[in-house]
Amino acid sequence: MTSSTSTGERRRGILGPTYAATTVGMFGLIAFVAFEALAVTTVMPTVARHLDGLALYALSFAAPLASGVVGMVGAGMWSDRTGPVGPLLTSMALFALGLLVCGSAPNMEVLIVGRVLQGLGGGALTVGLYVVVGLVYPASLQPAIFASFAAAWVLPALFGPALAALVASSLGWRWVFIGTVALVALALVLISPALRRMEPHPEGTTTPMSRLGWAFVGAIAVLSLELLGSAPGVAGVGAAGALLLVVLALAKLLPARTLSAGRGLPAVVATRGLLSAAFFCAEAYIVYVLQDHWHLTPGQAGVALTLVGVVWALSSQLQSRLGTLISHQRAMQAGTAVVLVGIAALFLSVVVPLGGATCPQQCRSRPTSLPAQGWGSPIRVRA
Repeated sequence: MTSSTSTGERRRGILGPTYAATTVGMFGLIAFVAFEALAVTTVMPTVARHLDGLALYALSFAAPLASGVVGMVGAGMWSDRTGPVGPLLTSMALFALGLLVCGSAPNMEVLIVGRVLQGLGGGALTVGLYVVVGLVYPASLQPAIFASFAAAWVLPALFGPALAALVASSLGWRWVFIGTVALVALALVLISPALRRMEPHPEGTTTPMSRLGWAFVGAIAVLSLELLGSAPGVAGVGAAGALLLVVLALAKLLPARTLSAGRGLPAVVATRGLLSAAFFCAEAYIVYVLQDHWHLTPGQAGVALTLVGVVWALSSQLQSRLGTLISHQRAMQAGTAVVLVGIAALFLSVVVPLGGATCPQQCRSRPTSLPAQGWGSPIRVRA
């Protein structure tokens, strides 16, 4: 009976009548989160200039990452107690609220608040979706749905930056945030039938509240470190204290011996964390450098993000096909080396003048038209 059932499930697949709406809805949610991440990276230099908040540019990316940790830990604890329905609905509401706050922000400080809400919702959303997969899909179909989550990042990488630049130039950058809310609502409609069929966990497992507390401490410490890191005098001492709190929070949240790169899983987690930090930090500044340093348009600069996404997807496919020919250790060594070379090349392209100068003097003083803070009418600023 079990064998025939599994065979029938595989034959129907994740897009069969039983799972199609849920699959499309979850794929859409991942794709919309991916689109938002790439779109915001594309337009954030424009947003920061219009809101006179270039000093908070880095914080606009650090804020959702820091609050995302709180969202993941909180959603995991909540899901353990009651199931994923409540956390998932709450996470979607927080994510949508964050988009609305960002889209209507009168200044950079309010936009940072919106980014914090986005991070809370986005982090919780990821955990909620993974719990839904475990409860809705049989084990034979779970690899396919997880593969679709990875594929959901490909389309936004191909079209997200260009679409974001088009929306920002035609309607105004605010609609890059606000327009995504409707897409999130559509995804909710698609997954609602599956959520209504779910029941709370009968075991009602619990997780110590101290984990959530350390997640809060770590998030606040990261934001404090970002704000105080470049400040002189006493504020610099505060940055050192914030860094210490970050280390303490990580020690409580990560597997034992991760910070010392202990052999086995701890070293893998530490390596993955450092690689991700280096990669996404560089990616956050690629578009900014292309617009500020070489005065490209958001659409032209967004091509860099498209290339990053395409190469990422192709590399993942290549690695999966070479799985039997290359060890995991060798793959990690090769990947780390490639990331290091890429970041070094980006660094050299910024600090080393090309052709005698990074931009002619007339380029630096040329007036540039940009969408205004007020929903898209043009203003004149000096590049």
